[in-house]
Amino acid sequence: SGETDAGLIVSARATAKEVGLPIYPGAIPHKEKGKEHDTSAAKLGLWGGSFGFKLVALKMESNDAPKKVAEYYQKALARYGTVLDCTNAPQTREDEDENSEKLTCSDDRPEKGGMLFKAGTKERQHIVGVQPHGAGTVFQLIYVEVRGKEKNAL
Repeated sequence: SGETDAGLIVSARATAKEVGLPIYPGAIPHKEKGKEHDTSAAKLGLWGGSFGFKLVALKMESNDAPKKVAEYYQKALARYGTVLDCTNAPQTREDEDENSEKLTCSDDRPEKGGMLFKAGTKERQHIVGVQPHGAGTVFQLIYVEVRGKEKNAL
């Protein structure tokens, strides 16, 4: 009909369902010390015509060790396909095919001392970042969806 729907969403609320991953048992939302108005969740979306982008993120914390949290999320990510461990992946793009749907680590790296895992496709990525935090762990659950790449443009 020639009409194009477009929209934008910016929210400080997000759920585990929107990220597509369970919340680690006993975990609570993480807030930075001294930042009482800090939010532990975010949802961003922009779409129009055949283009769309969505980002959903949750920042959580647990008293459990980072390795235990990482193992839990490696199992949870497996439902989306092969789980990539980007923690120590080489920084190279030589084997990356721009037209491939296959997910790669490319330049994604964890913060120093942390771990990073990914699963899904380039268009629908599920990402988990795990960081030591005192005797426990801070972790981020992220979902990124992108549609309407240049290869699909007229």
